[in-house]
Amino acid sequence: MDPFLKAAIDEAMEGLAEGGIPIGSVLVHDGKIIGRGHNRRVQKGSPILHGEMDALENAGRQPAAIYRECTIYTTLSPCSMCSGTILLYGIPKVIVGENQTFTGEEEWLRSRGVTVEVLQNEDCVSMMRSFIENKPELWNEDIGV
Repeated sequence: MDPFLKAAIDEAMEGLAEGGIPIGSVLVHDGKIIGRGHNRRVQKGSPILHGEMDALENAGRQPAAIYRECTIYTTLSPCSMCSGTILLYGIPKVIVGENQTFTGEEEWLRSRGVTVEVLQNEDCVSMMRSFIENKPELWNEDIGV
């Protein structure tokens, strides 16, 4: 398995263990993780701390040139908020663990020149299916339903 996707899955599992939503992400620059995070909406009482947003926050403030050389890995297809942030900072590539349980703004990203690669990783799919089945109300809150 890709070590960066594995790191994102580890983040998702950490979020689940904390009582949150199991979505993890890592921001990679020049072959190194510079930011990692997981969905912390429940843990922090935050309306915006999705996995990708947490990874970007934990990467700290970076020059624009750095973002334009990054790849962001996420266990689940990015929503409109996270996709907008990816576009805002010019991150050129997104590796998605799966989009079977939720398909975010992949086409919007592609239409703006972002490379989006969807892996359909079974660990990611089963983790989200189990979570959605066990906590549908929390999942619906996270996606704005």
